[in-house]
Amino acid sequence: MAKKVTEPEVTLESKNPNVPRPRLSKLIIKNFRCIGKDPVEIELDDIVVLVGSNNAGKSTILKAYEVIMSHGSNAGKLTIDDFPNGEVIKGYYPEMELHTVVHDNSPGERWIRVDKETKEKYVREQWIWEDVGAPKRRGYDVELEEWSENVPWGAPNVANSYRPQPHLVEAFEDPEKQANEITEILSSVITERVKNISTKKSEGAEGEEETDYERLLSKIQEMQEQILFDSKEEIEDAETHLSSLINDVFPGYEVKFDARPQEDLEKSINLFKAKSQLLMGPTGGYQSSIARQGSGARRTLLWAALRFVNETELKSKRKKSERPHVLLLDEPELCLHPSAIREACKSLYDLPKNRNWQVMVTTHSPAFIDLARDNTTIVRVERSNSGDIKGTTLFRPKRALLDSDDKKRLKLLNMFDPYVAEFFFGGHSIIVEGDTEYTAFRFILESEPDLFKGVHVIRARGKDTIASLVKILNHFDSCYSVLHDSDRPLTNKIKKDGEPKKNKAWTSNEKIIEAIRMHKAPDKVRLLASVPNFEEAYFNEEAKGEKPYNALLTLSEDSVAFERIKQLLKALVDHSASTPDGCIEWETTSELLTELEKLGGDEVIEPV
Repeated sequence: MAKKVTEPEVTLESKNPNVPRPRLSKLIIKNFRCIGKDPVEIELDDIVVLVGSNNAGKSTILKAYEVIMSHGSNAGKLTIDDFPNGEVIKGYYPEMELHTVVHDNSPGERWIRVDKETKEKYVREQWIWEDVGAPKRRGYDVELEEWSENVPWGAPNVANSYRPQPHLVEAFEDPEKQANEITEILSSVITERVKNISTKKSEGAEGEEETDYERLLSKIQEMQEQILFDSKEEIEDAETHLSSLINDVFPGYEVKFDARPQEDLEKSINLFKAKSQLLMGPTGGYQSSIARQGSGARRTLLWAALRFVNETELKSKRKKSERPHVLLLDEPELCLHPSAIREACKSLYDLPKNRNWQVMVTTHSPAFIDLARDNTTIVRVERSNSGDIKGTTLFRPKRALLDSDDKKRLKLLNMFDPYVAEFFFGGHSIIVEGDTEYTAFRFILESEPDLFKGVHVIRARGKDTIASLVKILNHFDSCYSVLHDSDRPLTNKIKKDGEPKKNKAWTSNEKIIEAIRMHKAPDKVRLLASVPNFEEAYFNEEAKGEKPYNALLTLSEDSVAFERIKQLLKALVDHSASTPDGCIEWETTSELLTELEKLGGDEVIEPV
């Protein structure tokens, strides 16, 4: 019998159980479908949200991620339709690059580079398709400073077995394919859970506890080895007989039968029958496969499957070597009833809590962006006039410098207004403090749509939240505006010592200006304060009761008031426009005090 050759086992997993699993950190794509020679870079996180206009390339990015994560006989294979313009052109081959953060030296020193900014260790891999079919995979050798045909982590099937298993759910895919993907998500989770089922160890047994599945594999391997041992004479007799026959034609030749046990037993064992299906229908009535259900039913079942994963995976005893998963979901808002949107969003954001799932979604809905999460990267995908596609990271919580109070305020704001994140989708952003300003500006926008195209009014619902939103917009390095009430330093309430009580809203002014000063270019921001508040400044009295509704009535009936609010909105959009009466563009609180003194009627105090 031929001697068995033992290959060294090389995996992405560290041999040290205390070392975290490697983390995918960046995906770079060139010359793939609608993405051209200018590379698109996507920073990866537990949750990646791709935003942008239609036909900008978001779905192409999902597909690229699936291609390099996929495994099996069709792993990484492209068709001619995946090449730019459907042609194979030298110098314009599809190319993808993956950066993986590692926490020890298991891949080998020659592959590990240290990021100058984050100090994290990472490994670079590249896939290039010089023709239709499978790619060439290369690793970047940091010692030679060049790409090498050798690769970190060994053969593709070894490396990919420890990378996330992709589950791509496209927006308008074939019902049968969508049904198969939902079934695969559930089957993969259930299969792993079955593998981890354990029975009580026999009394006196030593060593680590074995699962029932591991005992099954051990028994099959033992039977294989026994069968090979028992058939040794028959195999040797066949080898001798064949060698004597072949020797008549090729003297000195012999035949050897390379008989050895199946190494990867798991691939040859199916716990469930092939092409298992999910059936759905009324209890006691006809139940059909989900491929025959409507789009809304299939999407609802997808959310039910993800919720099942959310609620049960954390409870299960998971093995460190278990393969992780990545959900690639195109437009999760499709076919969702409004009441289901919040539940669907929660399911997506909760999925990575068990550290075994990553999520990448494309969306046109601000409701699927949760600003209060720590594990979210938001990327805007844009197509230029020349057709080039660019991916720009808009938001990462750590870079936005949000503190715990910011996150609490944003979480509450997200609950009250799930569309607050509309500014991620482009346009000029205007942050306002309250409902009255928001309602007044929305009335102007609806009345003059051509004059204010692309303007987003963000309702902060409080002065402290303004500072939190400013930090996020600073992170974009974008141009935006803020309108808030100056308020007064003192309230009308009297303390026990007879002195007027200080106004907490006044102290928030300093937080707002401090946040704006954090912008890389503060001149991109216009900060206006209504003195002393929006209602008094523009409607000549402090509205009581239903302030937004009263403002709306005034604007619809009073053309002078309408024009004043319109000019204010223009000044917030065009930073070069003159400051309207009723507000002040300010940089220090002493400027606000000066304006308040002009109004008279209330005592003002210098801030400490």
